[in-house]
Amino acid sequence: MALSKELMGFSSFFSASSKVFLHNKHGTFWVNPILLPSENPRVMRLRKGAKFPVAAISEDLIKTTLTVQAEKPVQFKVRAVVTVRNKIKEDFKETMLKHFDAINDRIGTRNVVLELISTEIDPKTKSPKKSSKATLKDWSKKSNVKAERVNYTTEFIVDSNFGVPGAITVTNKHQREFFLESITIEGFASGAVHFPCKSWVQGERIFFSNQTYLPGDTPAGLRVLREKELINLRGDGKGVRKLSDRIYDFDTYNDLGNPDEGVELTRPTLGGSQNHPYPRRCRTGRAPTDTDMHAESRVEMPLPMYVPRDEQFNESKLNTFVIKRLKAVLHNLIPGLKASLSANNHDFNRFSDIDDLYSDEILNKIPLPQVLTKIQDCGRGLLKYDTPKIISKDKFAWLRDDEFARQAIAGVNPVNIEGLKVFPPVSKLDPEIYGHQESALKEEHILGQLNGMTVQQAIVENKLFMINYHDVYVPFLDEINALDGRKSYATRTIFFLTPLGTLKPIAIELSLGPSSGWKRVVTPPVDATTNWKWQLAKAHVCANDAGVHQLVNHWLRTHACMEPFILSAHRQLSAMHPVFKLLDPHMRYTLDINALARQKLINADGIIESCFTPGRYCMEISCAAYKNLWRFDMEGLPADLIRRGMAVPDPTQPNGVKLLIEDYPYATDGLLIWSAIENWVRTYVNHYYHHSNSSLICNDKELQAWYSESINVGHADLRHERWWPTLNNSEDLVSILTTLIWTVSAQHAAINFGQYPYGGYVPNRPPLMRRLIPEAEVESTSTEYANFLADPQKFFLNALPSVLQATKYMAIVDILSTHSSDEEYLGERRHSSIWSGDAEIIQAFYSFSTEIRRIENEIEKRNRDPTLRNRCGAGVLPYELLAPTSQPGVTCRGIPNSVST
Repeated sequence: MALSKELMGFSSFFSASSKVFLHNKHGTFWVNPILLPSENPRVMRLRKGAKFPVAAISEDLIKTTLTVQAEKPVQFKVRAVVTVRNKIKEDFKETMLKHFDAINDRIGTRNVVLELISTEIDPKTKSPKKSSKATLKDWSKKSNVKAERVNYTTEFIVDSNFGVPGAITVTNKHQREFFLESITIEGFASGAVHFPCKSWVQGERIFFSNQTYLPGDTPAGLRVLREKELINLRGDGKGVRKLSDRIYDFDTYNDLGNPDEGVELTRPTLGGSQNHPYPRRCRTGRAPTDTDMHAESRVEMPLPMYVPRDEQFNESKLNTFVIKRLKAVLHNLIPGLKASLSANNHDFNRFSDIDDLYSDEILNKIPLPQVLTKIQDCGRGLLKYDTPKIISKDKFAWLRDDEFARQAIAGVNPVNIEGLKVFPPVSKLDPEIYGHQESALKEEHILGQLNGMTVQQAIVENKLFMINYHDVYVPFLDEINALDGRKSYATRTIFFLTPLGTLKPIAIELSLGPSSGWKRVVTPPVDATTNWKWQLAKAHVCANDAGVHQLVNHWLRTHACMEPFILSAHRQLSAMHPVFKLLDPHMRYTLDINALARQKLINADGIIESCFTPGRYCMEISCAAYKNLWRFDMEGLPADLIRRGMAVPDPTQPNGVKLLIEDYPYATDGLLIWSAIENWVRTYVNHYYHHSNSSLICNDKELQAWYSESINVGHADLRHERWWPTLNNSEDLVSILTTLIWTVSAQHAAINFGQYPYGGYVPNRPPLMRRLIPEAEVESTSTEYANFLADPQKFFLNALPSVLQATKYMAIVDILSTHSSDEEYLGERRHSSIWSGDAEIIQAFYSFSTEIRRIENEIEKRNRDPTLRNRCGAGVLPYELLAPTSQPGVTCRGIPNSVST
């Protein structure tokens, strides 16, 4: 009777509230029960209605539900929503495997199994608490769903003392891998638990929730799993890596040459020696070549190069590359036909020959057989190149001196100009090796161009600037000029800052190799002959610039030097570590694009060697720059500007620097982006590492291991340099992380996405030169000089790359300048609201995103300001390379989070 009264009261409670709260030392849980009879008179069975859990509770528990802790754990159900990303296109094998997997899943022999793991240790087993295992529902029913993302569900049974889920195991027993985007667990009183997975699953995998833990704060139930996952990612450094592996390891660049194909394709190993120091790349473990035990055998396209499975391009990104490669083949089809049909079509002879590349008229100028007329009709629009931006507003802008100078601070390579502090310039090359390298520049060469100033006065007032490629090229000039079809100088270009805030070139110094010691200075023209020589001198400067831009500023500084930090982050930082979560979007696709570069771009006889003046010495120039020029502590924007004499320290300015050229678009926009990144990083770091507690940084074993390995293994050849920043406190960490994020996002964008818009018109920015400037004193009776005088336009164009070299170069910079449809831009990230479980950090990230949008509006405003002549004016391209967002395609703008092209 007493019991029935209790039940009547309890039933009344049910009608008033759909939730029963169960309290114990592990927290509060609720069920939505329906009473069922039980064989045990002291136990009532509660079963959920609709989709809620089953719970068994005793009479005593019923009496004390609202106020007293449960004596025994109560079982209940939680629901998992699993999001899987489908492939857009499947080959026959994949389709068949999908059908087999669906059949096996239906009969229960091979399916996808999940298991929740608590943050707490079970006192009985001394191991993490686990839920029941559960299989995904409806896998077979949804196997034919064509949506990009498909949600599957399942349910776990857990005890009320389970605690908080911290990890989940996913076992894919299917034959076919799948891409797991995320898992959300619903039903815990603490709220939904999110697992942002973003990974391919084959076999058994473990994923951690979006909660962030420093190593010392790792819950007991996750400590062993945290270390085990890192051990798996490191591998054992042995064997050949399979494409399905997820192992991150280091190796030297010993796979660029192909000695088995001939001695001319032999290249030195970069990294691991004093003569050829270089950053490390991702280890693949392939067998050595037959002729050189120290060289790794090649994998040629279309076979893929190994990178860890999760680093490979997704389908959308890969499709963008495939389509662009197909267009590159089509683009080169017509120039190839022209070259094969006529010996006179190997070179550009008139500027109209170059114009034809951007016009459908190119098809009408080839005597194709009648059988190919349909190809003509189908090919219109596909065979022509898009018009580069540099000639879209003013076809002849590239010829002007002011545009030549403007591109030094607002073009695709605005990071080499420096303040001139000593005149004449002084070489830093070792005179015992290269001889004395005195400059040929004299005061009389520039004095008349300084608006009445003396040279010393112009230097003191910060009016003289220089682009100096002398020391980069001199050590290689004799070898370069011995190559067939390659001619180069080592150049120095002097600029004067006008009262309008624009630059004008006032002298170009040209030097040949140490063996000749030949030097000369070219100054602005005074007649027709000197005008064409001046144009040739500027073209040689641009070829020097194109080589340094591609080999040093683009490849070395933003691709190769960042790879060790990425490899080590995966090896040493748990996915739960706050620094890993911060860096995660900034590491996307970099290992894959770098592997593609080793396979097709920077390899022996690859596109870079074929299209740039240094030829087979391209990567050795990159290597020398790493040895002599690269310093991590100078890669941050303010430090770089000060190093180059383009700014001076000024604590009154927002970024602590004052620019010496006020209208320096790359720097002015870049400092806005740098400041936003730095503020975001500082907020993030100070949230996890309190300002006054430097011991948190020093005692963070994962963080210290990451930074130490990045230097001592990834940059082993420079590990003893004294300029490496320390990592002892939060400000050190802010500086290091800001530099990394700036480099892979904004710095890379500034020097990458303008390559086709500026370089797609080859006369504006030739990647190689094939002729030196004719000298009247030496060649007055020669055919070469006579040809120059008779047809300077043809001579100029024949000095540029051949038709096939130019179109090959245009095709590759078109690919590199393209944004894919799945690009993520600065201030954006996948799973933007759940990538971290810390609400305060999510809010700080949204504030960062808002600041990035504000900066974009400011950049647009600057580009409309007529007083800023380096970015606004008749025929002047606006400076948008640091505008944060972009549409897909070649847009000359947009800052992706990572180095992905």
